[in-house]
Amino acid sequence: MPKERLKVVISGGGTGGHVFPALAIARTLQRRHPGGEILFVGAEGRLEMTKVPEAGFPIVGLPVRGFDRKRPWRNAGVLVDLWRSLRKARRIVNDFAPDVVVGVGGYASGPVCRVAGKKGIPVVLQEQNSYAGVTNRLLARYASAICVAYEGMERYFPAEKIVLTGNPVRKEIIEGKVSREEALAHFGIPAGHEVLLVLGGSLGATSVNRALLEKADLWHGRPVFVLWQTGRRDYEWVQKGLEERALPNVKAVAFIERMEMAYAAADVIISRAGAGTISELAVVGKAVILVPSPNVAEDHQTRNAAALVQKEAALLVRDDECREKLAETASRLLENKEERNRLGQRLKEMARPDAADRIVDEIMKTVEKR
Repeated sequence: MPKERLKVVISGGGTGGHVFPALAIARTLQRRHPGGEILFVGAEGRLEMTKVPEAGFPIVGLPVRGFDRKRPWRNAGVLVDLWRSLRKARRIVNDFAPDVVVGVGGYASGPVCRVAGKKGIPVVLQEQNSYAGVTNRLLARYASAICVAYEGMERYFPAEKIVLTGNPVRKEIIEGKVSREEALAHFGIPAGHEVLLVLGGSLGATSVNRALLEKADLWHGRPVFVLWQTGRRDYEWVQKGLEERALPNVKAVAFIERMEMAYAAADVIISRAGAGTISELAVVGKAVILVPSPNVAEDHQTRNAAALVQKEAALLVRDDECREKLAETASRLLENKEERNRLGQRLKEMARPDAADRIVDEIMKTVEKR
């Protein structure tokens, strides 16, 4: 098939864990097939509706949303929106006439992939987590290939459709061009300090923030610098608490834009266990303490973390153990360079920096088979 004829729909989103891998796939398609067309389909009001246009790609929104499992009486409107989304997805697929549809998970993935599958258009799914999402499990019947990041996914998908590709990671993190000295200067971190990087996602992780603030005096007078992404929701009260303690070696920020700088500066990282973040951490190859969020579907972050802990590639502190264990675990790891190096090396062995290219390979195979 000539490059200029390639037309791809990428559907799904909802969280950064879906959106950023989708953008990495799109950029790789664009690089390898510059004459093609890429159209995103997302869910109205979700993250993809701002991030995708910012990245330079067109996107169409569907009114689809998730079911309210706690208040099922509210789901009549959800069903109406699903019906409307299926109708709109049908129009999008008919008008755009894609050669292949790529589903990355999330609400919007369902209607588009279902419509495409029923029309005989090839569907490729990307599953980021070690516990498959409901949408992708339902769509597996329509898929020609299912790209996964973890072994053992035969529990959820037909084995003959599974391809182990890894999760796509942002280009600037893969390239790793930032030196430690440049990163320290960027954040105003003095030389000669071990650096603890705390990541709770864009919204933050309140349990992690509370636990670390309670033990913030642990860093007083030590050659340790804490770079702390609190999340926008928690920033003000964390910052106020730090000011009261007068700790010059702890810097709180609501959000870190230059994540490649933060990774380059870090010696130890505390992080939630989203699949996209874990894929980035593996590429970076630093010592990591994972604190899985308990507020996610089917507790999938704990499953993601367990896959690393089983290979001795990360440490795990449960969310309900934060107050007792998190700060002390980080302190011990900062003092043990040998353990840090061992954890970082084993984590890096799990990295798949070519994941986006592997996924594009599968996309092209399905198009060529058609």
